[in-house]
Amino acid sequence: MISKAAIRFVKSLQDKKQRQKYNQFIVEGEKSITELLKSQFRIVKLYAVQAWLEANILNIDKIDVDVVDSAELKQMSSHQSPQNALAVVEFKHPESISSEDKFVIGLDEIQDPGNLGTIIRIADWYGIKHIVCSKGSTDLYNPKCINSTMGSFLRVNVHYGDIVEYSKSAKLPLMVAVLYGVNIHQGALPKKGLLVIGNEGHGVKNDIIQQAAHLLTIPRFGEAESLNAAVSTAILLDNLVR
Repeated sequence: MISKAAIRFVKSLQDKKQRQKYNQFIVEGEKSITELLKSQFRIVKLYAVQAWLEANILNIDKIDVDVVDSAELKQMSSHQSPQNALAVVEFKHPESISSEDKFVIGLDEIQDPGNLGTIIRIADWYGIKHIVCSKGSTDLYNPKCINSTMGSFLRVNVHYGDIVEYSKSAKLPLMVAVLYGVNIHQGALPKKGLLVIGNEGHGVKNDIIQQAAHLLTIPRFGEAESLNAAVSTAILLDNLVR
């Protein structure tokens, strides 16, 4: 049995201020934690039911582990139906963008942590190693974001800062998704660049658009006013990386 103080601490990491104070976040779910055990992230504490621990004993011999029951996991979890393991993990500084990175994603004030998590998962699918989030974007370590990545946060580096400055330092031209511009089905597409996706409600800010080398448009055939940020990212990447 774990203490009430330990449960309160884990629950507190659902709050951004507490995550930043302790430089720690929560990872839940057997699949994500199985991948986490093979990664370079440092697990501060692992909470799991006995059956899961017995099945994964070879992977956890150097980790601080507490055996818990399902009721205790539920008290700590952000899930309605928690799985068999939960880890408290230390923040990890992202790796630098290299000259080998042909495409990088830029997210301008993305607010929804589920959207960010899905975009990280999409980036992982297409082999994109870096995402740059502007100031005001949602927190990578939000539990909803981490859960939505399905473990892809382990392989995709998320940076926070000025998107334009990142594009200059990486020597990657800015490609901005807008409602006008080059039709991605018809025009010649760049062979490399930093692809910027805008805020769910307002799109990309004008000061970024003004610095763009390429303005890209997903052609619309119906009546919808806009596309979800993650859906837009997937469509654009699918065309760019072909």
